[in-house]
Amino acid sequence: MNAEQARSLLFVPGNRPDRFAKAAASGADVVLCDLEDAVSPDGKSDARAAVADWVAEHPAVVRINAADTPWYDDDLAALAEARSLLGVVLPKADVSAVRATVPRLPTGVGLLALVETARGVRDADALAEIPGVRRLLFGNLDFGLDAGITPTGDDEPELAYARSRLVIASRAAGLAAPVDGVCTDLDDPDRITDSARRARNAGFGGKFCLHPKQVTAVNAAFSPTERELGWARRVMDVAAGSGGAAVRMDGEMIDKPRLELARRLLAAAGEEGYPG
Repeated sequence: MNAEQARSLLFVPGNRPDRFAKAAASGADVVLCDLEDAVSPDGKSDARAAVADWVAEHPAVVRINAADTPWYDDDLAALAEARSLLGVVLPKADVSAVRATVPRLPTGVGLLALVETARGVRDADALAEIPGVRRLLFGNLDFGLDAGITPTGDDEPELAYARSRLVIASRAAGLAAPVDGVCTDLDDPDRITDSARRARNAGFGGKFCLHPKQVTAVNAAFSPTERELGWARRVMDVAAGSGGAAVRMDGEMIDKPRLELARRLLAAAGEEGYPG
């Protein structure tokens, strides 16, 4: 699966090559090898070499260090020949850093802009429009820190504005739905499920995972349920006989937006050719 379609992006520290294969076998749509926060300054060089070796043969996304750090240039150079590189995540993404980074990526490799500062949220529209940017990602923890916002409650209502900015900017620019930030609770499957479902309802198309045990819940949350698919199939059947007019089904008015929602649900489940 490519990075634009991924529901789950699983972080794996770049300095732990022993975990790369486990991450790849976790069921995550995309493995995200991390050269930034997960790696101490004195471990950057070894992590960079390990990640470059892995991505030479195994599909993965790589988060490099930010453009204003001393490791940025070496990170990009190490990935120049990475044959299986699915994308490069640029942290602390802003317009100038993204414009400087895109031309330095290997041919055919897109940039995933990690928006995690007030400047990045403010400029989300411009970021999404830069050629070479394939998807926006939300760094909820770093954004809260940068903006001086302390989220309360599992639904983080204080971050709703920032999340909506990324969703709307992505849609307006024709990008895939953005990726939501992390849920830090590693031991409560209900909490990660709720967090992922809220993100999907808010317009996100995927979510970061910090641990393999979060992957199954995230994939399920961003996939249509059997109930949703059953509804969508009935909508298509009813609409097939309506001649394009709005029609009543189960006490609900089915018009063009509802019909399009049904089509999208079926397409997400690989049922684009549903005969209705």
